[in-house]
This record gives sequence, C-alpha cells and structure tokens, in this order.
Amino acid sequence: MHRFGIMGVSYRHANAGQVAQFAVPKDALAHRLSVLREALQGAEVLYLSTCNRVEILFATAGPATDRRTEVFRALTGREPVNGEATAALRAWVGEAAVEHLLLVACGMDSAQAGEQDIYVQLKGAWQASREAEVSGPLLDRILSEAMNMARHAHRIATHDAPSMADLAVKRVMQQLQGQQAGPVGLVGVSPMTRRCGLMLRERGITVAVINRTLDTAQELAGELGATAVSLEAFREDPTVQACSVLVCASGASEPVIDRAVLVKLARSRPLLIDFGLPPNVDVDAARVLDFTRVGMDDLVQTARDGRVQHLLRLAPVRAAIDSHLARLRSELAARAIGPQLAQLRDDFERITAGEIERLLREVLQGLDESQRNQLSGWGRTLAHRLAHLPLSGMRAAAEHAGPEATDAFFREARLSRKAGVGDNE
Repeated sequence: MHRFGIMGVSYRHANAGQVAQFAVPKDALAHRLSVLREALQGAEVLYLSTCNRVEILFATAGPATDRRTEVFRALTGREPVNGEATAALRAWVGEAAVEHLLLVACGMDSAQAGEQDIYVQLKGAWQASREAEVSGPLLDRILSEAMNMARHAHRIATHDAPSMADLAVKRVMQQLQGQQAGPVGLVGVSPMTRRCGLMLRERGITVAVINRTLDTAQELAGELGATAVSLEAFREDPTVQACSVLVCASGASEPVIDRAVLVKLARSRPLLIDFGLPPNVDVDAARVLDFTRVGMDDLVQTARDGRVQHLLRLAPVRAAIDSHLARLRSELAARAIGPQLAQLRDDFERITAGEIERLLREVLQGLDESQRNQLSGWGRTLAHRLAHLPLSGMRAAAEHAGPEATDAFFREARLSRKAGVGDNE
C-alpha cells in the first residue's frame, strides 16, 4: 500500500469554483494524463473528475509521498504560490490513500452518501487511464479491489442508493408544482441527465434532450419517450422548446448556456439546475439577468443536511470496507516482502546444510549413507522450524509497521533479494 497516493480537491473543503480550476476538458485528458505521469516521474496515473471532485490517483516505484505541488502544476499549467497547492489540494498516501479510494468507490465519501453514480465514473476514469497507457499493474490491482468492494457495498446497502440527481428532480417538482409548465430540458447526455430523465418520466413530466451530438441526444430521447434537439439549434432559438426547467450536465469546458442564450430566455426565465464542472451556465450573466440558478454548491449543501442519516444506514458498508482493508493490508504486505522471505528461508536451509556437511566431513566421518541422509533431513526440518519465527515476525512487521521496519531488518541482518545470510561473514 505504501506505493499508492491520492491528491485532490472535493466539496468537503472547496466550493464548485475551486474544484473547477482543476478540471480537465475531455478532449485534453489524454495529453494531461501524460503530463501528470511525467510530473510524477513515471508513476501510474488515473484522473477522476465528478460534479464535485477532482482527484489524481497514482502508484510509484518507491514509497508514495505528498506530490501536491507537482499535481497542481500539471493540472493548472502554472506554479503554485504562497502555499497554494497545499491549501487547495488534499493528500493521502499509503494505507490512508487506499482507504480513501474504497470510501470513494462505495459512495461513502460522496456528498449524497451511498450514491452509486461514482462507480460508473471511476470505471470510466480507469478506462481512460488504460487507453492513455498511463495505468499499470499496481494501479490496476488497487482499482480492481476498489471496484469489487463497491459492487459488494451495493449488494449489502440497506436502502435504495441516492443520487445528486434525486435532489435535482425534487427541486424540479417543486418548481413545476401547480403549474401548466413546458418540458424539462436535459442539456447534455450523461449519467446525471439520464437518471433525471428516467425519474421525471416516472412522474409524468415531459422532457427534451439537448446535446451537442444529435444522434446521442436521439438515443437517450428514444429511451425516455422524449424529443431530441441539437445544442446548436437550441442555442439559436431556445424559446422553441419553451422549457420550464433546464437541467445541465454537459462535459463542456465553457458555459453552453451563456449570456446570449440567457438573454433569449429572459422572458420565460426557466429554472436552471447546473451540474457542470466548470459551470454549464454563465454564473455572472444568470445573476445579472435575475435567473434562479441551482448550482453544485446549493445541491451539496442540501445533500449535507441528510448526510448523517444516510451514513447511519450505511454502517454495514463501512464495516465491510474496514474488513476488506484489513485483508488487503495483510495480503499486499506479505506480497511486497515475499521475495525477501523466500530468500530468508533459503538462507536458513543453506546455512544448516553447510554446517551439517562440515560436521559430516570433520567429525562424523564414520556414518553410513542412511545415517547421513537422516542427519541431513533432520537439518532441513530444524531450518524450517527456526525460520518460522522470523518469517512470522516479518509478515507482522510488514503489515503493521510498514516497509521501513522490514527494510531495516534485512539491512541490519545483511540480507537482500540478491545476497544470502553469511555471504559477507
């Protein structure tokens, strides 16, 4: 675990604008992953971005360390000043990083505790890392464990998984209550807009899917029994759809509902729900033109109000994560020093065999072949029993004390993966 680290920013200590400064546009992600890998000196790298977090997962050849400065520089393209990187980003290394990843994958660290959308987002981030060829065996192993843990958490959860989309739909229904309203426009095709669309359809609400690529919009619209509109057409004349609400979750790096579009919507003035990171709606223009915009900060605050109740219901998931983490700690620790333990066992056998050979040559020359074989067999058994104690102790040290303790043991005992005990004596 000591080779794994996470640096990132989330709703827990930052607002949506502060998170957005570290967001990477989809069309620039492959390049930025290469920049991150170079900044982290060849580490395996994954970039995770959601509507309220950006985190960099990495695995290194040696022990992971706090790399916030390098990550800040790689994501923003500029040097941090006056402790800016440390203030903006949080860091986890070693077991703390693995624990954080498990919590994130299971939705336990989400603003809407227990939500399962993060599973899909993490899976997509992993695929992007593989496609950019910046992943590797250690990162793959840790991510595989996290995804397995998330699937297990979904099975044992004691209630329906919530989502930030639930909060958006609740706000939409409040807006539409008692009104003869137009359709709800879903801007962008994403897991968030899809979930909103499904829930709105269940409530009998008409929706329109608005997306940059019309074919993609038509695919979701067919699933929802909705109309599909290209983003270009909507921006040209947004009043044609007469939307009462716009739910925006596009991956665009610039506002798709900009000032020009808002001016055209000024007469109908729909409610704007903005999941975008960075925002899909021009925040300043919406304020000046007196639109009601519900952004990520508003949704996160609403989610926080019910977070404690959700976490209490998720106690079995937290217990399962703790159990999984303990098993993983033991397994990875044993694997990390496996070659050294094998060398130690071989060294005990080699030393014992050498001493018995000397004894037979110098003291017990009169023994026949059968007796010599019996003595050699006894020596191997003794070597195994003597090796058991240090081997067990080193496994425990690797699990609970970390690599520093095991490295110190092998160093002081003059053992290594290449050299055996006694080679320097």
